Amino acid sequence: MRFCFITGHRPNRFKFPENDPRCDKIKSAIRSEIIRLYEQDGIRGVWVGGAAGVDTWAAEIVLELQQQKQYHDLELHVAIPFTEFGDTFAPQQKERYQRILKECADSVVVCKSYRQDAYKRRDYYMVDRSVCGITVYDLDKSIRSGTGMTYNYAALKKKLPVTVIHPDTDSIIK
Repeated sequence: MRFCFITGHRPNRFKFPENDPRCDKIKSAIRSEIIRLYEQDGIRGVWVGGAAGVDTWAAEIVLELQQQKQYHDLELHVAIPFTEFGDTFAPQQKERYQRILKECADSVVVCKSYRQDAYKRRDYYMVDRSVCGITVYDLDKSIRSGTGMTYNYAALKKKLPVTVIHPDTDSIIK
């Protein structure tokens, strides 16, 4: 099975809340890119990391697409950084996370307990099992983030094609 990883910032890194129309545009761009990769590149599996924000949005999009006949074989896989991940989520996010775990094809806990590099290990785990990626990220900003490190690992070190969706403009860079 050919996999794609999807990553991006958590909600606090965006200039707007999830119910803002700009967020809807980002979600639409993620959805369009998943469909393109499914139809043109034979992607049938999607890895997400389970975090709030882009990971959750992408997971919910994949689960929604699975309900359509033409995408019934699209699978969602969740890489969980450590066992206790999600325990401190706010109630609404915890509910979304639990639903995603319940409905995904597979979930993998990368580290048994929290460690300083657990998130990095989770991100690299997804990249190492993918043939391409989608990231919601601003390539022009030099902020230190897991999204940036994951993009650099995938695009520069592993030489994977990574579609970048700009978080402020929802423009797609390939």
